[in-house]
Amino acid sequence: MSKAREFIDFWVENSVHPAEQFRAPGASQDEAELTSRLVAAAKEQGISETDLQAEIGEVRSYIRDKLSAANKAESARLAVRVE
Repeated sequence: MSKAREFIDFWVENSVHPAEQFRAPGASQDEAELTSRLVAAAKEQGISETDLQAEIGEVRSYIRDKLSAANKAESARLAVRVE
């Protein structure tokens, strides 16, 4: 696994979270903000945006997909709890 891929996986696990339910303050759902955070954090680790794109394609689309997956998983988890 490449250094860029390891960093991306670590960053996503620690930074992309589902929206809080009931409008409570929580994780950012702003794709642009999360994208810029990922790019900036990668840069601090010596990983360029080009390196990120080589691993995941367009960074903002990747973040959007990860947010969507996190939100769907959380909705499913909450639906199971309610039943």
